[in-house]
Amino acid sequence: MRPFFLSTPIYYVNAKPHLGHAYTTILADCVARFHRLRGDNVFFLTGVDEHGDKIVQAAEKAGQTPKEYCDAISTLFQDLLPTLGVSNDHFVRTTDEQHKAIVQKALQKVYDKGDIYFGEYGGHYCFGCERFYTEKELTEDGLCPDHLVKPEYIAEKNYFFRMSKYQNGLLEHIRNNPDFIRPERYRNEVISLLESGALDDLCISRPKSRLTWGVELPFDENFVTYVWFDALMNYISVLEWPEGQAFSDYWPGAQHLVAKDILKPHAVFWPTMLMAMDVPLYNHLNVHGYWLVRDTKMSKSIGNVIEPADMVERYGLAGFRYFLMREMTFGQDSSFSEEALIMRFNADLANDLGNLFNRSLAMTKKYFDGVVPQAGPLQDVDNELIALCRQSIENCQRLCLRFQFAKGLEALWELVRGLNKYIDVTAPWALAKAQDMERLGTVMYTLLEGMRKVAVHLWPIMPEKSLTMLSLLGITFDPIKADIESEIESFGGLAVGTAIQPGGNLFPRIDVKKDEEPAAKQKKAEKKTKKAASTPQVDTEGVVEFEDFAKLDFRVGTVVSAEPVKKADKLLLVRIDIGESEPRQVVAGIAEYWKPEALVGKQVTMVANLKPRKLRGEISHGMILAVKKEDDLMLLQPTGEVPNGSRVS
Repeated sequence: MRPFFLSTPIYYVNAKPHLGHAYTTILADCVARFHRLRGDNVFFLTGVDEHGDKIVQAAEKAGQTPKEYCDAISTLFQDLLPTLGVSNDHFVRTTDEQHKAIVQKALQKVYDKGDIYFGEYGGHYCFGCERFYTEKELTEDGLCPDHLVKPEYIAEKNYFFRMSKYQNGLLEHIRNNPDFIRPERYRNEVISLLESGALDDLCISRPKSRLTWGVELPFDENFVTYVWFDALMNYISVLEWPEGQAFSDYWPGAQHLVAKDILKPHAVFWPTMLMAMDVPLYNHLNVHGYWLVRDTKMSKSIGNVIEPADMVERYGLAGFRYFLMREMTFGQDSSFSEEALIMRFNADLANDLGNLFNRSLAMTKKYFDGVVPQAGPLQDVDNELIALCRQSIENCQRLCLRFQFAKGLEALWELVRGLNKYIDVTAPWALAKAQDMERLGTVMYTLLEGMRKVAVHLWPIMPEKSLTMLSLLGITFDPIKADIESEIESFGGLAVGTAIQPGGNLFPRIDVKKDEEPAAKQKKAEKKTKKAASTPQVDTEGVVEFEDFAKLDFRVGTVVSAEPVKKADKLLLVRIDIGESEPRQVVAGIAEYWKPEALVGKQVTMVANLKPRKLRGEISHGMILAVKKEDDLMLLQPTGEVPNGSRVS
């Protein structure tokens, strides 16, 4: 089995977890799950960093000891993991005794090698960053570039790591291994940093006269370890470096995942530390951007921090995880808003994927008594879909394994949209009406097998919903036996005769109006009352309340067939695909303006929840919307093609 070790950064416990922590951890979980589907030997690590100045300050503010404070906040991080559906193999705390012992072992080894020395240093110290800054690293106003506060100048004796000794070796390694740091923009940033001048040695201690909350240096009891030298060691302390079997098993497949704000410690401090310890470097450092809220970095001080547990409670775990993976292009910043989440949920999950499963399973139940049919000879349209399937999942796997989930899911959605289009083109309902059961069996099998592949590849992103989709297809899924690499070339994994289960609505649309917070509703009501009091009275005869208008269900669909109604010059019998198991039949008085053949393939807007009426012997289940213009009748259409069944709102 191929080893695969993946770590998140260990999160600093000076505050409770937020959206940024959730994104990094969920992203790592999705990657780890993809590797499990490949049959790799996976070790997925996350945890918390509990030492340093900021922890002491936060504990004092909370009226607790550092240990009491760390226990409380660490519990919040641990408790959030199952809420986010995270399948980590280990949770590390830097206060763990095993971790502290291995940090001391590493320090002693580097000290004995002569790469740690005692010296005096004066520098600009930022307590928020817990590090010294050089003059050139500060802003023009002499401020910390991250916190925009003036650092305190501190001169003291400390221990230093000869990081500069390994500058050229690290630069050579990065140049010879273009994929070592990815995306490329961050690789270039590190190369530029290393090429810009001599790399400073790293101060790796703090005197106990200033700080006692940390790992004591093994060679001087008057000092504790600098938090970064302590924290970074977690990646190998959990593997029981140097003699541990886990270290031998997993470190050859090591990758790290971090946000861009801690690029330098992971791309410079950590690899030079590994070189000094004679430990092989990790394979890849994967770096992502920030989640912004209204184009601003999240901050408690401005009140724009997103609570991940709240999002899961409001929109469901599957929707939340899907949105985070689909919305952020890996390596770049992305903006978070609930409006964007709702739009993505309704378009991708409710309309595209949910309707695909609902209509396909309903047709299988109706035409084949809920049993997967035997496929017959393939036609060009079937082979085209199978080719699309192969290309789509190959791209999905390749991109997601490189942490590019936004692009990977878009590749998978090409198949989802292709399956929906396949239904429109093959028209199973017409085949059933013509009693062409062999051809109908081929179409339905091809459709169901494509859906199976989609569901399997969604398991890393939305594991619970994936299992639900697979169970509806009659499949008991074991991720360990999945072997998704074989899914690229094969087509036919769904056994003929399998009993499917038409399910309910997998992804009910999110009603924005119903989703309003109580406080927001109250504020809106107060604003409405205030406005009403100051608004002149107008004649309301002939108008309707908004609540009455909201009862109408306007849908966009594609005309799949049209024909004249017998003995009715003005009526056409139109069948419209609005994402249901069968096209909706509508009797429309548009024959004077539209020939039947001109309608086929056009998208139209219809009222979908009118009470059925019988016109000239035909039942009409809705009304097509149109605009009368002089001697013409124009259909009400979207400005661009949208998924069938899209709601007008």
